[in-house]
Amino acid sequence: MGEMNISRQQCEKQRRRFMRAVLNDLNALEIMIKKGLIESGITRIGAEQEMFLVDRNFSPACVSEQIMKDLTDPRFTFEIAKFNLEANLTPSTLTGNALRKLENEINETLMIARNAASKYDAQIVLAGILPTLKQMDLTLDNMVPIDRYFELNETLKNLRGSDFKLNIRGMDELNVTHDSYMLEALNTSFQVHLQVGSEDFVQKYNLAQAITGPVMAISVNSGLIHHNRLWHESRIAVFQNSVDTRSETFQQRGMLPRVYFGKHWVKSLPDLFKEDISRFPVVLTADFDEDPVGMLENGVTPKLKALMLHNGTVYRWNRPCYGVVDNVPHLRIENRVLPSGPSVIDEVANTAFFVGLMIGMSNKYNDITQVMRFSDVANNFLNATRIGLESKFHWTDHKTISASDLILEELLPIAREGLLHENIDINDIDRYLGVIEERTKSKQTGAKWAIKSITEMDESILPDEKVRSITSEMVVNQKTDEPVHKWKLAKAVENLDWRATFQRLGQFMTEELFTVRPDDLLDLAASIMDWKHVRHVPVEDDEGCIVGLISHRAILRDVAQGRKNTDDPTAVKDVMKVNPITAEPEMKTVDAIRLMRQNKLGCLPIVEKGKLVGIVTDHDLINVAAKLLEDYLQEFPQNT
Repeated sequence: MGEMNISRQQCEKQRRRFMRAVLNDLNALEIMIKKGLIESGITRIGAEQEMFLVDRNFSPACVSEQIMKDLTDPRFTFEIAKFNLEANLTPSTLTGNALRKLENEINETLMIARNAASKYDAQIVLAGILPTLKQMDLTLDNMVPIDRYFELNETLKNLRGSDFKLNIRGMDELNVTHDSYMLEALNTSFQVHLQVGSEDFVQKYNLAQAITGPVMAISVNSGLIHHNRLWHESRIAVFQNSVDTRSETFQQRGMLPRVYFGKHWVKSLPDLFKEDISRFPVVLTADFDEDPVGMLENGVTPKLKALMLHNGTVYRWNRPCYGVVDNVPHLRIENRVLPSGPSVIDEVANTAFFVGLMIGMSNKYNDITQVMRFSDVANNFLNATRIGLESKFHWTDHKTISASDLILEELLPIAREGLLHENIDINDIDRYLGVIEERTKSKQTGAKWAIKSITEMDESILPDEKVRSITSEMVVNQKTDEPVHKWKLAKAVENLDWRATFQRLGQFMTEELFTVRPDDLLDLAASIMDWKHVRHVPVEDDEGCIVGLISHRAILRDVAQGRKNTDDPTAVKDVMKVNPITAEPEMKTVDAIRLMRQNKLGCLPIVEKGKLVGIVTDHDLINVAAKLLEDYLQEFPQNT
């Protein structure tokens, strides 16, 4: 996906040419593996640090283009959204102080990013999912204007044939329909690369699959999508749905999504690529003139650009990668499950745990497939994404064990042995694995901290204010680099600018709606108003489209006219206001006030693509006005 020279005018001829290049690259890779040309005998680690940009009110700040113009550091690059940045960290040999060097470089790049962002009144946040992000932020206007992003979006939409849908059920439930793959921009990751040799690739890849569940359980940091408390690592569900190219027909047929864990143990690296080429159609093409086999015959190592471009559009959670440095080819396993944050030391601790397990488990198990079922491995991963350290795992020799007990009793010692085997500094081993141990004992992951924080906040506080407070605390804690197990639960921050919560209707609209259908009894609408202390009840059809509005005045008029008849009770449709004026979540509050005043409206139903998603009433706007007046009187007390 790093290839920027992407063709935007694809045609079937180009696709066939590109697929020929992919197959030629695969043929060359098989030759390199057979001849032993892939680098071996050395273990290196690298990482990609993704981050969010937020403004002073902790809303997404779409300033990455301006920042990238100022940055001269080649490690920085764009991500899909204008409120993201990415830093590609320097690979290093896994020995000595490699982990400390990684931590230092992350802090260095974050300081560079923070300084660059401050020029545009923006801040950096490390989060798997930014709590203040809302669906209305995920527009194509906020996509970085790079051809490959727009081409990928169009191709994914065409293959899917419908909007992207997301359904996640945790403590709360979230149902989203979105018109672009900008849903992916909800996520940021800390992706770790581990170099392996071709001779032990299969063993190491299967081990990576086996340990992904417990590594995920201790690393979860994406428990919130805005105020919704969902999976402990909701990134997994979001990413799978945001690039899902399957039409309903293909989903019913059991076709795999482009983001997936796998279906079975891997037998060989070429077979892994062959499976992905067979399963997933080309979504991006580029013109490559390489003759990879001819280059090998001439002593030049091909970069296999076509194969890697296709590989970059298949999102295995453990993804195989190929690269060339100084004419020497190498293989890597890219761990894609780790989220960004909660703090830098947490990220490096997660890395140490993953890498230590990869080495330690490979020394302990020559073939993990002989002691674990793949179905158990896949279920372990899914359970970990949902409930983190509360998971129970099916582990080696068919035993069942809690995630916490497995990590503390078995995996931490194995990870320690693995890091010692690579001669990692003992003080660094104690430092990073100590963070994993304490996080496990406290059971306070980043996800648990956020979910518990928002749950324990006062119910009278608006959801948007809650997530701003949580994000504010994240920024403070990340600057001190305290590991998340030491974080105190976030409280409502009093000095936040409350006006930031009321800029657009989608930020403060009432989302918990009580509605009726046109053929419902009018008395039902009246009862709902009485029970829920509301003066307006939207009327919607079976598809969730608003078709009318019932007000308390309409009911009073009906009573005054004496239309109540026991033989033929009044229906909602008989008195409702048909086709009421509506607004969208993106509407500015000041424009909504003007609209309601001009039309003498007591409420404004909020719709998105014709579907009712919320409501704003004059009472809500009176509260906003009261806050404004309070601020004014505090600033100018002489006018009291």
